[in-house]
Amino acid sequence: MATAEVAALCEGVRLAMDRSRADLVLCDLGRLTDADLGTVDALARLQLTGRRLGCRVDVRNAPPGLRELLLLVGLGQVVRLWVEAGRQPEEREEALGVQEERDPADSTA
Repeated sequence: MATAEVAALCEGVRLAMDRSRADLVLCDLGRLTDADLGTVDALARLQLTGRRLGCRVDVRNAPPGLRELLLLVGLGQVVRLWVEAGRQPEEREEALGVQEERDPADSTA
């Protein structure tokens, strides 16, 4: 992303936040195929914009390498990434998950 595009994105977020008075900006990166330093720069600038406005900026559906890239440049604790735990089971569908086993030594079970 070019610097002018990032600046325009931040300005768009600022204007939207001024109009809505929301306290959360949610960035969905589901269509982003590769993360690079331009992505990291844009997210860092969005974080700064959000903090200046007193709101949170969260990221969801980030590409797999984005977390590692953020850690590499020292922003792993700054950019908040949502981690999807998995889809919810549909009606009449058994939920998949871990089943607990009883410990034979535990007499309370």
